[in-house]
Amino acid sequence: MTTRIDHRFAELRTQGRAALVTFLTAGDPDPDTSLAILTALPAAGADVIELGMPFTDPMADGPAIQASSLRALKAGQTLKKTLAMVRAFRKADGATPIVLMGYYNPIYVYGVDKFLVDAKAAGVDGLIVVDLPPEEDDELCLPTLRAGLNFIRLATPTTDDNRLPAVLANTSGFVYYVSITGITGMAAPDTSKVTAAVARIKRHTALPVAVGFGVKTAAHARAIASGADGVVVGSALVDALKQSLDKKNKATRKTVKAVTELVAALAKGVRGARRKAAQ
Repeated sequence: MTTRIDHRFAELRTQGRAALVTFLTAGDPDPDTSLAILTALPAAGADVIELGMPFTDPMADGPAIQASSLRALKAGQTLKKTLAMVRAFRKADGATPIVLMGYYNPIYVYGVDKFLVDAKAAGVDGLIVVDLPPEEDDELCLPTLRAGLNFIRLATPTTDDNRLPAVLANTSGFVYYVSITGITGMAAPDTSKVTAAVARIKRHTALPVAVGFGVKTAAHARAIASGADGVVVGSALVDALKQSLDKKNKATRKTVKAVTELVAALAKGVRGARRKAAQ
């Protein structure tokens, strides 16, 4: 099974550069604006798109992404509407990988088998579900792989060499390395520690390693991209979106541009990175 994710990372490997992976919450601040942003991301420089599935209790996320989930839910976003967004995106873009990221509860409520069929049909390429450990792979991970989608697992600074094989066992697409402990959107990552951590993970897997949590600027992105296969940016984009809203948290004429301009700057940073020989 080769997915759009596999194709994209292989393509970027031949170009000698890392991927820019962008995260935004589906339906934030409203479904129409969210779709407009989504469709504009590839041209702005996003190589892979993570689309958050809004949830009422996003426990691993910091205040910015929690607020984005609540804005989306208030605007009527549902998992069904998120899949419809992906379908709409696919009408114009058949190449950019889309990963749905979030928590198991909405998928469980939707029905795992039905969700996987609908997600595949919509054009989803992979899932990141942060609250399902490897011990529960039968629940969603293995059915996802059987459905022809990637299941992307998170590794953290506390994932030691004894734990890594279990984390990586059924991971596909890429490994998402969470560069700092804690919730999203907090401190900036330490580049030297990140590069060492990526090298350690690569001793256990041939999969690309994308690094996220705390990446806010083009300079951060450039530094991380020199020692990783991908750079994930989420909270900074959600913050840019939030700053563009009016006092009632409604979209303005600046909203789409606020996100795409930051993506363009981050993409420039990633593309300007000097890749280390180990990569």
